[in-house]
Amino acid sequence: MITYFQNYWWFLISVLGAALVSLLFVQGGQTLLPSLKHKEDKRLAINALGRKWELTYTTLVVFGAGFFASFPLFYSTSFGGAWALWMLILFSFVIQAASYEFRRKRGNLYGTGFYDFLLLINGAFGCILLGVAVGTMIFGAEFTIDKVNITRIGSPVISTWANPWNGLEAIADWRCLLLGLAILFLARMNGALFLMQSTDGGSAYFGRLRRRAMTSGIIFVPLIVLFLGVVLTSPTYVSTPDGIVCRPYGYLANYTSLWWAGVALLAGVVAVLFALMGTIVNKHRPLHYGFLLAGGGTMLVVMSLFWVMGYANTSFFPSLTDPQSSLTIANSSSSLFTLRAMTWVSAVLPVVIGYIAYVWHRMGSKPITDSDLSSEGEY
Repeated sequence: MITYFQNYWWFLISVLGAALVSLLFVQGGQTLLPSLKHKEDKRLAINALGRKWELTYTTLVVFGAGFFASFPLFYSTSFGGAWALWMLILFSFVIQAASYEFRRKRGNLYGTGFYDFLLLINGAFGCILLGVAVGTMIFGAEFTIDKVNITRIGSPVISTWANPWNGLEAIADWRCLLLGLAILFLARMNGALFLMQSTDGGSAYFGRLRRRAMTSGIIFVPLIVLFLGVVLTSPTYVSTPDGIVCRPYGYLANYTSLWWAGVALLAGVVAVLFALMGTIVNKHRPLHYGFLLAGGGTMLVVMSLFWVMGYANTSFFPSLTDPQSSLTIANSSSSLFTLRAMTWVSAVLPVVIGYIAYVWHRMGSKPITDSDLSSEGEY
């Protein structure tokens, strides 16, 4: 019975993680602001992104909360051991919130340029660092777990990080950094596609966004191909009756056995490429549903990665120090009672998602023009 709930909650975690990466188009759009030299162009872009930024921040919080509730041992190990990396990520999102809140406040001593720079930091480093953090779930981290430690008086610490860098060492891992860069340029492409469809600043404005989308997409394609090649040729740790063992080409084997994950990966890649090719071909108007195609494709690719990371008894957080400490959805989940209770709570998710979709549609039913903006409600 508990296996069913563990699989169910890993699926929900995959959906939340995929939604988070898809919503990073806000961060990607923020990195495009310096290239929009005209004041009117930047004004349109910031106000379009300002209407969506809270969705990304909220999804990040829900993603962390979901992990805490369903797989607390991962939460305590990663968020507790790699706290320096996660604090940098959270800091980048805090300055984003402050920027949208204060950039046009009266009495602003720093000027809008200072807050625009903070938005650039959040856009660039937020994407890269999130990719690095997820990369540790694929390629592993240096930690040790001893559940007996919970009985120690004065030091009931189950998870121990094996180096003093507390997660920052992952930035030096080129494989994790590769994922971070791929997410950054995907977010830039999606951000440009979003602005092309949600704002109307004229043909010159459209042309500048189109070039940014094409450039970011063309850079993203080889990065993601290289990353997927590294993943498919990497070994995994798999839980067996004899303990956790290393399995060569484990992710490739999982894509073979979990056929739906392979289908999702292929469909997602095709959707993103179709959106990119449509942007290249359509020189004078945005591809109809191009942003939705790219966002949906992003979600499918990320969900497929989570599925091969956690299902088939695979360790979704390998330990490089002690392989037997590697975390799986079976040995890191909450109790059956907790998972069952949270499953009932998750029944309201369709209502929440439906409400978000309705609000999204109402807020973006037509492209924003300069005449739609007023200094009163402007970001």
